[in-house]
Amino acid sequence: MKIRALGGLNAQEFLRRHWQKRPLLVRGALPGFRGVASREQLLRLAARPDVESRLIRRSGARWSVVHGPLARTALQHHSTLLVQGVNLHLAAADRLLRMFSFLPQARLDDVMVSWAAPGGGAGPHFDSYDVFLVQAAGRRVWRLQRARRWRLVEGAPLKLIEGFAPDEEILAEPGDLLYLPPGWGHDGVALDDCLTCSVGLRTPQGEELAAAFLDFLHERGLPRAGYRDPGLRPARRSAEIPRRMLQHAAATLGRIRWGRGDVESFLGRYLTTPKPHVVFAPPARPLGRAAFRRRMRRTPVVLDLRTQMLTLGARLFCNGEAFGPAPLLRELADRRRALVGPALADLLYGWYLSGTLHLERSP
Repeated sequence: MKIRALGGLNAQEFLRRHWQKRPLLVRGALPGFRGVASREQLLRLAARPDVESRLIRRSGARWSVVHGPLARTALQHHSTLLVQGVNLHLAAADRLLRMFSFLPQARLDDVMVSWAAPGGGAGPHFDSYDVFLVQAAGRRVWRLQRARRWRLVEGAPLKLIEGFAPDEEILAEPGDLLYLPPGWGHDGVALDDCLTCSVGLRTPQGEELAAAFLDFLHERGLPRAGYRDPGLRPARRSAEIPRRMLQHAAATLGRIRWGRGDVESFLGRYLTTPKPHVVFAPPARPLGRAAFRRRMRRTPVVLDLRTQMLTLGARLFCNGEAFGPAPLLRELADRRRALVGPALADLLYGWYLSGTLHLERSP
């Protein structure tokens, strides 16, 4: 299945006219689309400790949120089950994510699936990232308000917009796609038993990048400089920070150096690091090294759904690790499936044993 042209626009026109500017509704973008997971599959995923899930309930003006793992339960009116990262566990969700491959993989985050009972929703809120909302089953009314500086409802368990006043209202039916730029207020309410797939994009914020980069520099090694103050005299004002200590701190921090290469290494590792709850599953009955070599000569290798692989020039990054020039793996990174020659058999065999990739199964 492929996405029908974005409202009659090709990818280039969409990016020029709508990308991070204004919403776009595409009627029948995925004809016949019925979702990426059944309700039973969502309930099973929500019960797992390695899957992020939430159950949101509304009673009048009051909201409540329960975080997973969630015991199996039937949805009541005005309630919603949200399951994050479904693409890490179900191939159908990963295929939906890859339909947006006209965008860099570094921007693709995950597929969240919402199962809502009539009246269910997450309340009026905004996201700091772009999102594509694909209606799979049932109908949902979306109310939208142009991006601005939002005030949030104090004390609410969700980041709800205070005084939400929508500019427009949209009815989404199965197969419809709604694109929302960052910052737009939106409130989606299910009219029926409703399944919605949300393809979220990654937009690392400045403070998030800075904190992670400082951690990277710390792991790489920071200047070691013990503080000494020989000839110390009795303090006249004991609460005053000594000038010598301030000079020591300034000199030590001034010795921290980084360049473009450090930023490249950091960004590749950072963008491919699996989320904390992700767990890889090694093969139950792994092939021996020689058997693996024979198979990979005629069988493509396929990245595991949970594997993140990106390239930067000739460099390759996989699941938070950096590798030297690996031009033979560029196709694998781009397409997530490739027939790779024996020159990289040892590296790929290690990845195979760790669950990072698999040999494609025969049809």
